Amino acid sequence: MLEALSSLATALWAALRPDTVLLGTLAFLLFVDFLKRRHPKNYPPGPPGLPFVGNLFQLDPEKVPLVLHQFVKKYGNVFSLDFGTVPSVLITGLPLIKEVLVHQGQIFSNRPIVPLQEHIINNKGLIMSSGQLWKEQRRFALTTLRNFGLGKKSLEERIQEEASYLIQTIREENGQPFDPHLTINNAVSNIICSITFGERFDYQDDQFQELLRMLDEILNLQTSMCCQLYNVFPRIMNFLPGPHQALFSNMEKMKMFVARMIENHKRDWNPAEARDFIDAYLQEIEKHKGDATSSFQEENLIYNTLDLFLAGTETTSTSLRWGLLFMALNPEIQEKVQAEIDRVLGQSQQPSMAARESMPYTNAVIHEVLRMGNIIPLNVPREVAVDTTLAGYHLPKESGCALENSWPGLSCLFFLPHFCKNLPSGLQRMSS
Repeated sequence: MLEALSSLATALWAALRPDTVLLGTLAFLLFVDFLKRRHPKNYPPGPPGLPFVGNLFQLDPEKVPLVLHQFVKKYGNVFSLDFGTVPSVLITGLPLIKEVLVHQGQIFSNRPIVPLQEHIINNKGLIMSSGQLWKEQRRFALTTLRNFGLGKKSLEERIQEEASYLIQTIREENGQPFDPHLTINNAVSNIICSITFGERFDYQDDQFQELLRMLDEILNLQTSMCCQLYNVFPRIMNFLPGPHQALFSNMEKMKMFVARMIENHKRDWNPAEARDFIDAYLQEIEKHKGDATSSFQEENLIYNTLDLFLAGTETTSTSLRWGLLFMALNPEIQEKVQAEIDRVLGQSQQPSMAARESMPYTNAVIHEVLRMGNIIPLNVPREVAVDTTLAGYHLPKESGCALENSWPGLSCLFFLPHFCKNLPSGLQRMSS
């Protein structure tokens, strides 16, 4: 009997040619991919995608906003895209975004579990966490940041002080051309560092410069095709070299830097007095000591600090660089802004929020810079917590949702009357 079975197995194996096995395996994988990619009835329309990678190769990293606008014209303000095996729904237009963020905020409050982000931050911290963890950490962060001056006069004074260091550094260039990228990063990062770490860093500090370099590299690496493919084939990509490995290495180094800062705080920590965000969080950890359900743990402190550092540095720094670019491209607007600054502040007075009402033109130009230099054309993705309906389309639970906040035609400087009513006549539109 055993000999007969053995002979049968040998005969079958001999009959199966390698190309037949390969073809059968490929057909099976395609069938599985088709089953995973099936959308429910009345799901938002979208462009057809390729097996395994979805619409990934249709999104040129350098032309994402243009491609998305083409999709909006074809499919409307709600359409679907597959980022690899991750199904997503993109929403654009102020009324729909308001519906999602305000009227159905609880339904769209979760974050999707994306392999790359899961590997980097394990779905912890302030940005990519969900549920009770996110609520607790967000509530604590908002309260603590307000206590340390967010939105208050004390933070404005820190910004004014750092601005003086930035101006001095620019003066040292003696009017010669230079790249302001890292210099502006230095200044902006020092504001958030003063809140989180309780200190600012000198612009020549080698450790601080290495930290900023890694931050810059991380943000550039995340948009690479290798990192996008990691979301499609995470297990395979873990064993392959590429930009994703450099991203993981840099994130580990940044986590180690924050961990060292926490250890330094512990050495002279006074539980009765919080000097900065880390001190306040250590107090919260002590308060919840022994509570196994508490989310206030040192690991979350590391991720929260990194989130504040990453988000608080790059967004503002990039917006400022867009402002410099638009001023260079529009010298006539630059002259009017400078004239208003000279008239209201002069050459010695520091700019402040108190002067905002007296500087309507500068205020409007700042809004126009933020509109045109749209640094996050896709918002941080959200996930649908329960089955819901939006604009007549069915969105099933746990379907991904990205919010496009680039609204064509919306211009605070030139089209919104309540900003423009006190402005000088003859305003020109900025060239892009």
